[in-house]
Amino acid sequence: MVNYKLFGGTNPATAASTDSVAVIGLGRFGQSIALELMANGTDVLGIDSSEEIIQRLNGQLTHAVTADATNQEVLQQLSIPEFDRVVVAIGDNIEASILVTSLLLRFNVPQIWTKAVNEQHGLILEQLGVEHVVYPEKDMGTRVAHLLRGSMEDYIDVGADFAVVKTPVPQEITGSSLSDLKIMTRYGIMIIAVKRESSPWVYTTPETVLEKTDIVLASGPIRKVEKFSQTQ
Repeated sequence: MVNYKLFGGTNPATAASTDSVAVIGLGRFGQSIALELMANGTDVLGIDSSEEIIQRLNGQLTHAVTADATNQEVLQQLSIPEFDRVVVAIGDNIEASILVTSLLLRFNVPQIWTKAVNEQHGLILEQLGVEHVVYPEKDMGTRVAHLLRGSMEDYIDVGADFAVVKTPVPQEITGSSLSDLKIMTRYGIMIIAVKRESSPWVYTTPETVLEKTDIVLASGPIRKVEKFSQTQ
């Protein structure tokens, strides 16, 4: 007995492939992931309990299915155990999120990415054995807070008190080569790439001379790259 409703596409049971991802839960976070994957050429099986959401996404995803993802039989009918990558983006029902994630673990899905709505939810997911627990609201809040602290245009926390930032070049380090400036000794960070106006990003070398209008990528301990970005 089929327990799901498909909008558009072919039979979703054929969707699993080496370059396909199943996204369960298509709220703002899930939709954002699904549509970005599609834009970059990855096939997406999107699953949500809301028929209205699925109808709205009809034609935008490889497969869009209205289904109860907490039902093990439904997930098997949709060939979820055959997927290498599954995202659980359920945000309004912690119990459902945990149940779906537990089923994926039982299926031995290699890569499971689950959204956590709070620390307690995340702790349970980690105790279940989920390697990729995502905190969208917390991570965005942290990112914005760091952006507010300096002149950074973008900020990526890579963990262990280390970050990569996109920032205008401080005027005090223009006009001399990076080797002469001794950036690591002076600031405790590395400038790894530079972008000039109307030019693509390029890796820096010891001979690179920065100009006033350059944008750079700097990497290093969070406090030090923040301080570097504030040196304008």
